Amino acid sequence: MTTDEFRKHAHELVEWMACYMENVGNYPVKSSVSPREIFDKIPGSPPEHSESFNSVLKDIDEIIMPGITHWQSPGFFAYFPANTSPPSILAEMITATLGTQCMIWETSPAAAELEEKMMIWLREMIGLPSCFEGVIQDSASAATLAAILTAREKSSTFSINTEGVGSTGTLRVYCSEQTHSSVEKAVKISGIGKKNLIKISVKEDFSMDPQKLLEAILLDKKRGFIPCCVVATIGTTGTTAVDPLRAIGGICAENGVWLHVDAAMAGTALILPEFQWMLDGREYIDSFVFNPHKWMFTNFDCTAYFIKDAASLIKTFEVLPEYLKTRTRGKVNDYRDWGVPLGRRFRALKLWSVIRSFGTEGLRDKVREHIAMATALSEMIAIEPDFELLAPVIISVVCFRYNPSGYTEDQINSLNEKLNHELNDSGKIYLTHTSLNGKYTLRMVTAQTNLTPDHVRTAWESIIHIARGLSL
Repeated sequence: MTTDEFRKHAHELVEWMACYMENVGNYPVKSSVSPREIFDKIPGSPPEHSESFNSVLKDIDEIIMPGITHWQSPGFFAYFPANTSPPSILAEMITATLGTQCMIWETSPAAAELEEKMMIWLREMIGLPSCFEGVIQDSASAATLAAILTAREKSSTFSINTEGVGSTGTLRVYCSEQTHSSVEKAVKISGIGKKNLIKISVKEDFSMDPQKLLEAILLDKKRGFIPCCVVATIGTTGTTAVDPLRAIGGICAENGVWLHVDAAMAGTALILPEFQWMLDGREYIDSFVFNPHKWMFTNFDCTAYFIKDAASLIKTFEVLPEYLKTRTRGKVNDYRDWGVPLGRRFRALKLWSVIRSFGTEGLRDKVREHIAMATALSEMIAIEPDFELLAPVIISVVCFRYNPSGYTEDQINSLNEKLNHELNDSGKIYLTHTSLNGKYTLRMVTAQTNLTPDHVRTAWESIIHIARGLSL
């Protein structure tokens, strides 16, 4: 493709992108294709000769788009937000054009220094102490793995990287029953082992019970185990419950345990002064993660990972082959030493674009609107006699179920599962579920970039209409 051809197709593609953004609400939110349907439409072998970009774009429309679930639709209320925005998309186009490899400072000084400054901006915006340093990871899962590996090395005086997991005693990691599955995956990958992940019971609001945590740690110490890391959550996946950091942090400090905080989704709410209470006890935190690619309108991937002791992080991950030795080492941040990958994308550029385009005031306004919509939705649910809320509404996630009289608990669960599938199959909205105290629970997330109160009201009316027409 020549530069002239590129210019022509790029203009056509930008028009396609703009049309998609304008019309995303008209697509069925959840793809309805059958398993292997897309696969079977793609030729079994690559083409021998070149094909035009127009033919590629045609196949995107005819083959790919029917298999896309539209996360940017205002009818998307499932899982968690995976938001984007025009400023983020434009910056991502520049990143793709530059094609820079940002593994160390020398390979693109601007990328390293912009990343360092963006982490300072985010640290200030969410209210972390100035002693924290930050790095952009690809996901909260990768950041949590980095935290647990660093905690592992600290607990073993950095011997495991050299001698292996069997060289020290049995390490233990603690989290609540509501904690994200990435913690279990990280514990498995780290070599600590799934059986050494201790899940702590929760209180009525689904937050971790600090007394149960203390009892588990003291029992493990008595049995000769080594408490290594506690993962507390600000905004659990199921209900956005907030673990009490001050109580948990005090326990960690008294027992020499690393405290990692997972705020993957809810962390964005910390830009609001009225939600700074979630960070009470911040002085105890050793590492912290949240995802601008969830609720800060910066498209995937862009995870903000902060650590109080960056030297321990670097000591855990650094490897220095001859070809990566530079004259600037020690004077700058070489971010390939701050996590698992050597190769790194220029993610800071889109974050810079988003923060500057929205401004901190614009970001706060948008997040407040989403929280207000969740509150309004919870009030609509509360006044309906045959629906009930199943968890406190803290930020932008509402957990509820259809609960008509005259049915057993098992039948209620079946009704709600059927309701969930009927709603999703309608193509108008997309919800996902969780289980709370054995109850099939519908989750509705009001944090999509382009969501309005009208979208929420329309979705709720659809839920009521379909629910009241169900039977077993």
